[in-house]
Amino acid sequence: MKTVIIIPARMASKRFPDKPLALINGVPMIQRVWENAIKSNLGNTYVACSETEVFDLITNLGGTAIMTDPKLPSGTDRVYAALQQIENYQSYEIIINLQGDMPLMNEYDIIKVNEPILKGFDIGTLATNLSIEEESNINITKVKIDWVKDKSLGIAKDFYKNSKGHIDHVYHHVGIYSFTITALSKFVSIPPSVNELNYNLEQWRALDSGLSIGASFVENAPISVDTKEDLIHLESIIKTQQ
Repeated sequence: MKTVIIIPARMASKRFPDKPLALINGVPMIQRVWENAIKSNLGNTYVACSETEVFDLITNLGGTAIMTDPKLPSGTDRVYAALQQIENYQSYEIIINLQGDMPLMNEYDIIKVNEPILKGFDIGTLATNLSIEEESNINITKVKIDWVKDKSLGIAKDFYKNSKGHIDHVYHHVGIYSFTITALSKFVSIPPSVNELNYNLEQWRALDSGLSIGASFVENAPISVDTKEDLIHLESIIKTQQ
């Protein structure tokens, strides 16, 4: 199925301003994400941005960036807005929303997020290991999964942040998504659901509107960068790997 990868990037993060251009071992974060997306060889890759600094970086690297309205409410809206600016965008069957703050997400894990779509789900995502200590961390989004076969494919049934005190069929949710073009169009066209507002999690809009979310398991998926402390931690990981 014809796939496109779109990476939303926004400089105006409240917790970490100018995050896309933050250097990780000398390389801008958004560049690392973009390079890993290209390595997946799934299809054309675009960066959806709202600032000229990101646009200029990606284009100077030989990539394609698309300017979007800085007032868009979410990364998913930014992905859809960028998609609509691509010539013949209706020809794409799968759209991958790869977060711009996941610089260690490797190409193999990016490929795995396509699997749920290929098996008939409306939306695909990833899950990874979760310890009982992490389950109590309200900053970690948890997902409950009913596995269809082993851990290769499952049905996402519940998303939450507050602790429920157990990790039975519960995993650390990894914020990368694949959409059918129909599902993405539907998702951005409907208002936030009651559960989405209560839990402050976009995934509930999909579940409440009847869209199915499939999940693939990846071992020890890397963290996203939400704070400068996360950035320091990632730099230490990269130096260790090197």
